[in-house]
Amino acid sequence: LEPRADDPAFLARFMDVKREKKRQLAAYVEKHEGVRLHADFLLDVQVKRLHEYKRQLLNAFSILDTYYGLKEGRISRADFAPTVYLFGAKAAPGYVRAKGIIKYINELAELVNGDADVNGLMQVVFVQNYNVSYAEKIIPAADVSEQISTAGTEASGTSNMKFMLNGANIEIAEQAGAENEYIFGARADEIARLQKDGYDPNAVLAAEPRAKRVVESLVDGTFSDGGTGMFRELYASLTEGA
Repeated sequence: LEPRADDPAFLARFMDVKREKKRQLAAYVEKHEGVRLHADFLLDVQVKRLHEYKRQLLNAFSILDTYYGLKEGRISRADFAPTVYLFGAKAAPGYVRAKGIIKYINELAELVNGDADVNGLMQVVFVQNYNVSYAEKIIPAADVSEQISTAGTEASGTSNMKFMLNGANIEIAEQAGAENEYIFGARADEIARLQKDGYDPNAVLAAEPRAKRVVESLVDGTFSDGGTGMFRELYASLTEGA
């Protein structure tokens, strides 16, 4: 008989396996990074090639907004599921903007992990040298897989297929049913209309104070790029165009 998702015994066994995979990942991360991962937290991962269209920077902005929300009480601590945000990615050697994004995520990790007020609720980790060995540990341990590439830009999205139950693309949604997928943001046809009709990022930032705050963290001194100018160039790419 095939296991049923509404079978309590099956679900209990599934969660036992998930917890064991998280413990194995935590041991691997501690060995290779010297970081003690919170194995009992929800594991939210984005592991793939580092590229602007894959929007690791958007994910980082969202984490920073969550951090501010917890600090200021906008997000209820009682209702928030403690979460590890785990990144793994490599950038092409000459891709300076991608390296700036890696630097930004590591600065974010230093802020969150160093704040005793929230580090019992949040942890940010960027693993080094993401490879098949890391993927073997991360994929079965993950609770959430971030598949947030700009609509219409992902060639096939095979990484989400590896995550199976917690990663989706158009093809999977067609088979599983759109009602079983959580989809946000502009669709491919809406992106095309924005490109045709015009898009003013500064108008968006003026209308959305939370978005403005996290985007301006690139240039307002919240984080340091070590004097390289990478963060200011990233900011210009978002507000003036690439």
